[in-house]
Amino acid sequence: MPITHRFVDTNGIRMHLAEAGSGPLVLFCHGWPESWYSWRHQLEAVAAAGFHAVAPDMRGYGQTDKPEAIDQYTIMHLAGDMIGLLDALGEKTAVIVGHDWGALMAWPSVLFRPDRFRAIACLSVPFIPRRPVKPTSMMPSTETHQFYQLYFQTPGEAEAEFDRDPKRTIALTMLGTSGNTAPPAAGAGPDPGPGMVPRIDGWLGNRQMPEKFPGWLTEADVDFYAGEFKRAGFRGGLNWYRNVDRNWEMMAPWAGAKVEVPALYMVGDKDLVYKFPGVAQLVANLTQFVPKLKKSVILPGCGHWTQQERKDEVNRELLAFLKEL
Repeated sequence: MPITHRFVDTNGIRMHLAEAGSGPLVLFCHGWPESWYSWRHQLEAVAAAGFHAVAPDMRGYGQTDKPEAIDQYTIMHLAGDMIGLLDALGEKTAVIVGHDWGALMAWPSVLFRPDRFRAIACLSVPFIPRRPVKPTSMMPSTETHQFYQLYFQTPGEAEAEFDRDPKRTIALTMLGTSGNTAPPAAGAGPDPGPGMVPRIDGWLGNRQMPEKFPGWLTEADVDFYAGEFKRAGFRGGLNWYRNVDRNWEMMAPWAGAKVEVPALYMVGDKDLVYKFPGVAQLVANLTQFVPKLKKSVILPGCGHWTQQERKDEVNRELLAFLKEL
């Protein structure tokens, strides 16, 4: 089925949508640094199965509005955008699907409004219960490296690196955290750990562009993403990270709350998120926090870009989940 595009007003912003099909609503929420385009394989498959598949450019991305102030990107704004989107589409409920930051936004959205989100499917990021201290206080930092989310905290710093060459930023970010990532070369020094950024070289360092791209990410795909970030810049997406402590404060009323709707979770065993300390154990015990979890799928050899690297497996599991609902 063809993918069409339009704009709607939601929660005070103008939002760009890509959509296909008709039927029960399935809402796809992308992460960083992506756009609606990361769901291109799922939109057509889900629409063909009899659903209305909708993937917005999230707040700060692509053709959607990009408020300037950092505090306009809290979890309340992001979840409010999705509720407003349901209203704009004239829908009472939807299944929400999220990847990366889209998952980090989708899990709380279900906690806030289980009456509007009747089920959830998340890729890469599992449900993470609220910790007793602020997130940035737990992020690793050494003399030579810092956790990437700490690097993203200072306004303007990461933007200066990423905006310089969006195509290089997208290509090296996606390939560097995919299942195609080569192991460190012999003599490269100790591994600082997943998600650590050198203080001197920044996120991209002196890495070179690849001579060829893998089948799941063509040069044309990279060009599309790069064009969107040339249009929008990287600031909006990075502002999501700059609210992690503020979000932690806002989530205090839901401390200890569980996700009480049917759920599906998928992750690659080479995903850097899955390699973060404690995440594999969290995934293994996910039903403790998501009691209606229908299935947890670990994809061997898959990196962070789940729905793009393994579109067939993701589509198969997602359609089975949707049809069971």
